[in-house]
Amino acid sequence: MRHLIKTLRRSLAAVAAISVLAAPAVAQDVARGEQVGRIQWGVWIDPDGCMHWMADGGLEQYQVNRLDPETGRPVCMKVNTCFSGDTDSMFHTDSYQLTDAARQRLQQVFSQSGVSGYAVYGHTDSRASHSYNQTLSEHRARAVANVGRSVGAVIEREIGFGETRPVASNNSASGMAQNRRVEVVCYRW
Repeated sequence: MRHLIKTLRRSLAAVAAISVLAAPAVAQDVARGEQVGRIQWGVWIDPDGCMHWMADGGLEQYQVNRLDPETGRPVCMKVNTCFSGDTDSMFHTDSYQLTDAARQRLQQVFSQSGVSGYAVYGHTDSRASHSYNQTLSEHRARAVANVGRSVGAVIEREIGFGETRPVASNNSASGMAQNRRVEVVCYRW
């Protein structure tokens, strides 16, 4: 019981600290005394699900690992790929418009209970130019993320990787088909 009370006190102190820090602060050029921007405070979650306190003033970003006060270890969420869909069945060729069936399936994926946030990653094969593949993967990741947002899911990040993270060889039709995909990663506590 004593441990529970101690943990609750620390949690409340952390929440109080966050609420004080959450208001944007004004950054000033001390030498000239002029205001140059605002500092945005928050928590950044890395791809491994570990949390970092951060302050972003526009020019530089400061961050520090969020540590568990009991163990001194980083606070991390459980991360797993909760959906991986081949883009051939989700989108028309050279398009980032979702099919109705894909939209319905994604609404189910993003409505899972026990998930605190999602990341969406778009991938392509290597048939087109790098810049085209990069743009297409970004648009597809955004289209999938927007479905999540439409059902109230918290989208932590959406990234298009283009052709840079293949899961199979691009030397065959079946390999290219495997590389054309969108992955949804779930963050759980």
